[in-house]
Amino acid sequence: MTEMVRIGIIGAGGIVRDRHLPGLSRIDSVEVIAVCNRTSESTARIADAYGIRYRLEDWREVIAHPEVNTVLIGTWPYLHRDASVAALQAGKPVFCQARMARNASEARQMRNAQRASGLPAMLCPPPHGMKWDLAIRRLLAEGFVGTPLSIRVQSLHGRYLDPHAPLTWRQDKSLSGYNVLTLGIYAEVIRRWFGDHKAVQAMTRTHVKQRVEPSSGLVEEVQIPDMVSMTAELASGAIVEYSLSGIAHAAPSDRIEVYGSEGTLVYEIEGDRVLGAKNPGESLKELPLSDDESRGWEVELDFIRAVRGERAPEPSFEDGVAYMDVVEATARSALSGRRIALPLGD
Repeated sequence: MTEMVRIGIIGAGGIVRDRHLPGLSRIDSVEVIAVCNRTSESTARIADAYGIRYRLEDWREVIAHPEVNTVLIGTWPYLHRDASVAALQAGKPVFCQARMARNASEARQMRNAQRASGLPAMLCPPPHGMKWDLAIRRLLAEGFVGTPLSIRVQSLHGRYLDPHAPLTWRQDKSLSGYNVLTLGIYAEVIRRWFGDHKAVQAMTRTHVKQRVEPSSGLVEEVQIPDMVSMTAELASGAIVEYSLSGIAHAAPSDRIEVYGSEGTLVYEIEGDRVLGAKNPGESLKELPLSDDESRGWEVELDFIRAVRGERAPEPSFEDGVAYMDVVEATARSALSGRRIALPLGD
């Protein structure tokens, strides 16, 4: 696509307002021309704040609008499949907010629509580990840890500790599906660095079982766990332990630990510090990484380059199917008590 990229937005939540709209505004020959949010009032506020011409009442109007040639989907996961498939079938490239979908089946429908259309379709990548992503890939390729044997992912916080706090969309299965805590984010990061997941076995808990749904005022069952312990086998043979919680008091920051046959790497997510130890008896030390390998937030530019055929979309819808398989397999394993093989299959 060499013409002006004219974007229509479906759903303009916090990340769209804070990151995507400012990022798109800095790119030449790109204009956001239409928006549809959950209510007419919020649509008008966003249009006024960002100078968006067309304020539409229904998300389908964004896709059908004759001046829109590219679609950005910023809604909660419940609408990702329907909006993505409709946009691709209308001949319009798609940028979709993460998590990809509510379940693996919806993710595959999105991927199949992209395959059939041949159009660029990209998911929003997580910022977790983004800064030193290239450095981690280099260190692994150079054999810093030797053969990766054991990987630990720790993501603990206390957002759901208050039993009187209302139900959020992230805890509502009709809106979020199988997505739980930061599992999809870290499954995506681990796959990017270490390859595909082969199987998972999981246990989950929901400690606060009921919450008030704020729009209705009714007490609803919490359908999404607030704690996950999952072990995965990678295709390479390495074992990954995921420990995730939303009910952890005074928890340390997120981290990824990699233990290999010849060394250790630790990525401290908060602060973006990479520590390593190579020799027997050596303590972990922060590695002196080059700014040449540092990546900033250029997600919007990456998408526009993909739309213009200058690079491949990353993460792609294919990548999204892989991490949605991990997410759904975790839920299936916790329910059945069984080891679930991956991929789940079409």
